[in-house]
Amino acid sequence: MWAISMWYLPDQLNPVAYQNQRVVYDLLFKAAAETLSELAANPKYLGAQIGFTSILHTWGQNLMHHPHLHCIVPGGGLNTSGKWVHARKRFFIPVKVLSRKFRGKFLYYLKQAKLDYYGSIADLKDQERFNELMSSLYQKEWIVYCKPPFKNAGCVVEYLGRYTHRVAISNNRILKLEDGAVIFKWRDYKDSNKQKEMKVTTEEFIRRFLIHVLPTGFTRIRHYGLLSPRNKTTKLKLCKKLTKTKISDTPKVKLSTMELFKKLTGKDINLCPCCGVGHISRASPEEEIA
Repeated sequence: MWAISMWYLPDQLNPVAYQNQRVVYDLLFKAAAETLSELAANPKYLGAQIGFTSILHTWGQNLMHHPHLHCIVPGGGLNTSGKWVHARKRFFIPVKVLSRKFRGKFLYYLKQAKLDYYGSIADLKDQERFNELMSSLYQKEWIVYCKPPFKNAGCVVEYLGRYTHRVAISNNRILKLEDGAVIFKWRDYKDSNKQKEMKVTTEEFIRRFLIHVLPTGFTRIRHYGLLSPRNKTTKLKLCKKLTKTKISDTPKVKLSTMELFKKLTGKDINLCPCCGVGHISRASPEEEIA
């Protein structure tokens, strides 16, 4: 059994997050991870160490800045005795408990962070104004949403495929480009999930798209607990054994880009496009220089 949880920052923090992307996004990962791990370790909810994968998204359907995490969590964990503990049918942590602990952790770390403020939020450099913002955020109910558990691992893989390596907008949502404007489809979740069309100037479209370019080298998919890299060969194997999950002893063969492309499409991109027989070979660095 697997479940999904989504962790959202209040809109008031969007400009702060955009001007301090690396810092704020790291805090988003940190606060959500600690919240899940600590509450799961509490015997009141599960009493075990869990594993989970967190994926950062920074966009909403209208391409505006909307940073949030998707967390994929197995329905159970490993207790201190080395035994597998199953989560309850409705999963293990109430949403309100998650959201309030998450809020407290995030704001605690945010107050200690070194942040920059420019333009419309330059007044936050003033400590009194910053304290007012913190006070309003403490009083606000933060949104942490949990989806029902997945039926099987196949559903988990399907979900991962939709959310891991996506960009802010896919080509099929872009309907038209004309007269200096872009028209694209979007889903308005605030209006009964209705599908609508939005028209913006090309400059505004490019601006919105570029908002979601992450800082160089930033890791937007992270694994924690039992799924973390250091536990893959130890605790994760034990969990598979305890849950009677099939373990493959055959090492995976790493395919080259061309081999993977051929496996997925059936096309050999190494073949000459003209004769269909000869192979295209890349020149060596020495030949290229010559």
